[in-house]
Amino acid sequence: MIPYNRQYLFPKDIKNVNKVLRSDYLTQGKEAPKFEKKISNFCKSKYTLVVNSATSALHLTCLAFGLKKKDYLWTVPITFVASSNCALYCGAKIDLVDIDKNTLNIDINCLEKKLRIAKKRKKLPKILIPVHFAGNPCDLKKLSQLAKKYRFKIIEDASHALGSRYMNKNIGNNSFTDATVFSFHPVKSITSGEGGAVVCRDKKIYQKIKMLREHGIVKERKFFNIKKKDQPWYYEQQLLGYNYRMSDISAALGNSQLSSLKLFVKKRNEIAKIYEKKLNKKFISFQKIEKNSFSSRHLFIIKIAKKFHDKMFNYLRKKNIYVQIHYIPIYKHPYYKKNFNFDAKNFPNSEKYYSEAISIPIFFDLSIKKQFYVIKLINSFFSKYD
Repeated sequence: MIPYNRQYLFPKDIKNVNKVLRSDYLTQGKEAPKFEKKISNFCKSKYTLVVNSATSALHLTCLAFGLKKKDYLWTVPITFVASSNCALYCGAKIDLVDIDKNTLNIDINCLEKKLRIAKKRKKLPKILIPVHFAGNPCDLKKLSQLAKKYRFKIIEDASHALGSRYMNKNIGNNSFTDATVFSFHPVKSITSGEGGAVVCRDKKIYQKIKMLREHGIVKERKFFNIKKKDQPWYYEQQLLGYNYRMSDISAALGNSQLSSLKLFVKKRNEIAKIYEKKLNKKFISFQKIEKNSFSSRHLFIIKIAKKFHDKMFNYLRKKNIYVQIHYIPIYKHPYYKKNFNFDAKNFPNSEKYYSEAISIPIFFDLSIKKQFYVIKLINSFFSKYD
């Protein structure tokens, strides 16, 4: 079976994890702060905090920006449900903005139109979460201009995009946005087993996320509400927080994997170029990546006519090619159907995408032989229609 995606571990990765397993600290040791520093250096970001998942990172960042009941968070329908669930954890409301049919990212024109209407109705978003889908960077400059005009915060969901670049800068530098969230799930650019990170540029937001990550507790004397002397054991819970810490075991794997990031992303781009060159473009189209962007190629998605879609999916699965669909539109899930009143007619591009998209194998150790086998199967499927 050839999966659509998977992790790759070098001997050095296993060695680094084993080193922690033999140490005195499996959590709250030196590995997590070291991982944070490395991410900051790579992204050229001011502040980084690692957590146990990207979902936790989204939740904490929304809380830190004060998202609450009656506030709105906007995101896209074509994403993993965590991108919208984070608003619901805060008691806030959500709304969705359709995707661009070519880039598969948030449709800027649709967003601008929706913002104009929302302003008249006094229902503007407090937070926008654009998703760098499959590693393809959104148009952050235009999003930033709209954020300034309509006064909302931008949290980039870059779960797919560690190693991606926009205007020659690594995603996560926050030049145009307020915060960025990464995922280190096994199928992502690098892995820490499970894990995530948030990078931001505001010190107060960083400190609040840090406190919320650790039960709402502070241990630094300078932040105490009640000043204590000669009590070295003293600490304070100042907020209702969570235990969203990343263990040193996970961080050790992340630290080691991060040194291989450029190699991983380079290989994924090489695989993508072969697909784009060899697959039958008469029947297949691909995600558009703008000239000022560089994608980490977390996913490789082919779009085919609706009439072929299910047949192709089942055909490849029967041939042991474990293709997948990324993603079912958020508004189609039973939970969202039950609790929200989204109309699929408002998301024509998302509807069309869902009826056409299939994620095919792309991962570091996908051999050229296996890739050509996948290409042969896909092209042969269309041969009778050519």
